Amino acid sequence: MIEAADRKIIVNDVTLRDGMHALRHQYTVDQMVTIARKLDEAKVDLIEVSHGDGLNGNSFNYGFSAHTEPEYLTAVRAVLTHSRLAALLLPGIGTIEDLEMARELGVDTIRIATHCTEADISRQHIEAGRRLGMDVVGFLMMAHMIPTAQLVAQARLMESYGAHCVYVTDSAGALLMHETRERIGAFKEALGCQVGFHNHNNLSLGVANTIVAIEAGADRVDASLAGMGAGAGNCPLEALIAVCDRMGLRTDVALYPLMDAADQLVRPIQRRPVQTDGNALMLGFAGIYSSFLLHTERAAELHGVDPRDILMELGRRKMIGGQEDMIVDVALDLKKNGATA
Repeated sequence: MIEAADRKIIVNDVTLRDGMHALRHQYTVDQMVTIARKLDEAKVDLIEVSHGDGLNGNSFNYGFSAHTEPEYLTAVRAVLTHSRLAALLLPGIGTIEDLEMARELGVDTIRIATHCTEADISRQHIEAGRRLGMDVVGFLMMAHMIPTAQLVAQARLMESYGAHCVYVTDSAGALLMHETRERIGAFKEALGCQVGFHNHNNLSLGVANTIVAIEAGADRVDASLAGMGAGAGNCPLEALIAVCDRMGLRTDVALYPLMDAADQLVRPIQRRPVQTDGNALMLGFAGIYSSFLLHTERAAELHGVDPRDILMELGRRKMIGGQEDMIVDVALDLKKNGATA
C-alpha cells in the first residue's frame, strides 16, 4: 500500500497523443490548443503531444494526421504556463532528428517506447534524450505478454541507458489488478529510477489498475480526458483525479477544469464513442494492441467477417504494434475459411 498521502503523484495526460487514435489522427490545431489550455489550468504535470504512434508516425500503415507535428507542438507549447510538454517516440518510426526537432520546439519529456522484449533498441534514443537535457522515460509496451521477471530485466536495460523513469505499459488493457501490482512492485524493488504506469480501459479496469499501481509505488501515471485513446480508451483522467481526491492521494490537479474539458471539449469530438463496448472488450480479453480497434472494424466491414473473430485470431498469433497490416490478412483468412459475420 501507499506509504503516505503527501507523496506527489506525477500525472501525464495523453489526450492529445493516445487520443489521436480515436480520431484517426485528425485533431485540429485549435482543438489541441483549447484542450491543452484546460489541462494547464488544472495543473496537470505533463501534456503529451504527437501522432498516436509517436513522432514521425504519419504513414499509410498508421494513418496521417491533419497537421504536422511541428504545428501541433508549437501551438500547444505557446499556451502552457504550468504543464510541461511531452512527446512519444518509437525507435524505428521516430528518429534522432525527430527527437532533436521536438526538443527545439519546447518538448521537456521524451518517452521512448518499445515492445516489452525489445528494450535494447531504445539505447541510442534514451542516450540522445539525456544529451539534450530532457526528462527521459522508457515505455515497455504490451507488458502483459511476458513474465514479470523478464519485464524487470528489460526495464533494467532502459534504466542503464539513462531513463529517469520506466513504465509498465498495458497497451492492450489486458492486465488484471494482481498482475499490475506484481509488475509495479517488482519494478520498485529492482530499479533506482522512477516507475510509471500506462493502461487502457478495455476490461473496464483503467481507474482500478491505476490506483493499484499508485498503491504499489508508481511515481507517474497516465490518463486522458474522457478516456480519449485507442481501444476503449485510457484511464479517464477526471475519474482518476476524483478517486485520488477521495482517497487522499496527492496529485495537485484540479478536478473541475478536467470535468469541464471532458464534457464540453472531448466527448463532442469523438467520432466513435470511447467506451468498453464488445469490440473494445475483446482487445483486453485477447490481449491485442489497443490501436488495432478501428483498423479491425474497417477490415471486418470490408470483408464481411466478425471483428471479434479477427481480434481473437490476432491474439492467438500474438500480433503486436507495428503489425497492423496483418489485420487484413487475418480477415481474408477467416473469410476464406467461411467465418462470416
